[in-house]
Amino acid sequence: MTDIERVSPVRRFGPRTAAFAFALVAVGCSPAGQSQNSTNLWAPGVDSRKDSVDPLIIGHRLMAAQEYELALEAFTRATLNHGLTSEILSSLGSANLGLGRLGQAEELLRQAAKKAPDWAEPHNNLGIVLLERGKTAEAVQILKRAYALNNGESDAIRDNLRLALEKFENTPHSGGQSTENNTYKLVQQGGGSYAIRKSPNL
Repeated sequence: MTDIERVSPVRRFGPRTAAFAFALVAVGCSPAGQSQNSTNLWAPGVDSRKDSVDPLIIGHRLMAAQEYELALEAFTRATLNHGLTSEILSSLGSANLGLGRLGQAEELLRQAAKKAPDWAEPHNNLGIVLLERGKTAEAVQILKRAYALNNGESDAIRDNLRLALEKFENTPHSGGQSTENNTYKLVQQGGGSYAIRKSPNL
């Protein structure tokens, strides 16, 4: 056997075996091979199972920031998850009140109060809408009911009732319109409140 025959891997293993071994080495060292073996390290996927924030919660936060248009959109999206519950109706009505859409606000809040007759919040918010629409006598009655349902524990409802009584007593012939720049407080479920400042366009 010659020296060439002794050291040649091609002659020892055959040309096909050598070519196959070379191909394996090439795949293991190529960028493509590395990408396939380290997909989880270099290209993590987005966890689609992670729960998103409830639009209802987002809407309440936007209301507190006085972003009423965005809050209305969030509450509308929340209906897909919750349906037209009393809280959703009250929230939609409150957002419309913040935007000065009193007719829509009154209709939604009346529905909320009817659906949840023992819940103080929609009654309070409805009372504010009625005050703004010049229905002062009815507003006083609605706010008294809200105050009773809450057992007098809400400062916001108490303040609104006080303002309504002052308006009823001091402006009997003005159609319920007052020149004072009062701040009424909308109430949300859970005890929080939003301040709605009365303005000429309401």
